[in-house]
Amino acid sequence: MSDPYAPQSGDTSYAVRSYDLTLGYRVRTNRLEGVARIVAVAREPLSSIALDLVGLRTSRVRVGGATARFSAGPRVLRVTLPRPVVADAVFDVEVVYAGAPSPRRSRWGAVGWEELTDGALVAGQPIGAPTWFPCNDRPDDRARMRMEITVDEGYAVAATGVAGPSTRRGGRVTTTFTSDVPTATYLAAVHVGRYRTRTLAGGGGDAVPAVSVTAPPALDAAVDRAFAAVPDMLRVFGRLFGPYPQETCTLVVTADELEIPLEAQGLAVFGMNHLVPAAQRLVAHELAHQWFGNSVGIARWRDIWLNEGFACYAEWLWSDASGGPSVATCIADHYARLATKPRGLLLSDPGPDDMFDDRVYKRGALALHALRRTLGDTAFFDLVRGWTSQHRHALVTTDDFRAAVERVGGADAVAVLSRWIDDLALPARP
Repeated sequence: MSDPYAPQSGDTSYAVRSYDLTLGYRVRTNRLEGVARIVAVAREPLSSIALDLVGLRTSRVRVGGATARFSAGPRVLRVTLPRPVVADAVFDVEVVYAGAPSPRRSRWGAVGWEELTDGALVAGQPIGAPTWFPCNDRPDDRARMRMEITVDEGYAVAATGVAGPSTRRGGRVTTTFTSDVPTATYLAAVHVGRYRTRTLAGGGGDAVPAVSVTAPPALDAAVDRAFAAVPDMLRVFGRLFGPYPQETCTLVVTADELEIPLEAQGLAVFGMNHLVPAAQRLVAHELAHQWFGNSVGIARWRDIWLNEGFACYAEWLWSDASGGPSVATCIADHYARLATKPRGLLLSDPGPDDMFDDRVYKRGALALHALRRTLGDTAFFDLVRGWTSQHRHALVTTDDFRAAVERVGGADAVAVLSRWIDDLALPARP
């Protein structure tokens, strides 16, 4: 069954094991040329499959090395398999495609590949991945990824995965990125610009990963000020949430202003306008997503509060730990704001139109604090660390979290959680 929040995305008849993308991009003309090699396993007998692909033209498809017939619609590439595939069989698909990538329009605004003044970025959440590669665009279909990306000399790339050495040939630069952790398509990202990558001071070692910053050199001083606290932030989160769960920790800063920052697997992107003290909470928010959303991932969009509630609560925890407003102050402030807003949002199933509503973020964070007050600090953070450890790079639902709460705190703790996530009425302030 397709996700009811994005019913036109994804194909449930197969699951992807890996994506291997060879991409060439020219900034000046916004031209993307790609070859996608996809290894998948059939969940049922197959004679055809659907791949999500938006705005790009397919020129050739092969399955198992044999040429396959295909038809391309505005959202879906339908591939007829040369030979039927039985259930549980592994098969591979190669798609050659090209075009001028652009964001797709959605009920959540424009999402996907986006041109910058002198470069490009990917904002994939929730259905933007098909604007730059053919995929099974479902939050519950995570796969390993390899990307070989070629751009013009003078430009640099930051992308999901561990970067290998870059090679230069004919005025072009090629870099390969490999991710061995299962990655949702919406969390795969590519960023292109006139960037330089540096290692942030204070990172590295067992407790805190090395933090790479990819940004225009002219912003170095502002970047150093804005991200100086990141290693300490990661230390605090490691103590509260468990070890950092990703292969990389890369912060990208664009030369353009961006409306909001956005996380991807092992990576987050910020606009130059976010290099200000007031944006510290946004840095904490995006880093927290490496635990909540990017490692512990949701199997369906209705459970988005598990991503955003934890990330929002992490903002308040960092504020408290770093000498800013205390958690109690954040609770009082945001509860008062939430009390003035409409009550027609059910946190455990907010509906597609409201899945990114600020009430999901703040009510989710308040629900977690209510649990903390009920369980006590020791039991609560034991619960959180157990949650991130047990479900590291795995998929969860709200019912999974409910069961974890019951194991730690019994029926009373579950009742507290339920009042916050299953009722429309706003409970008393925790």
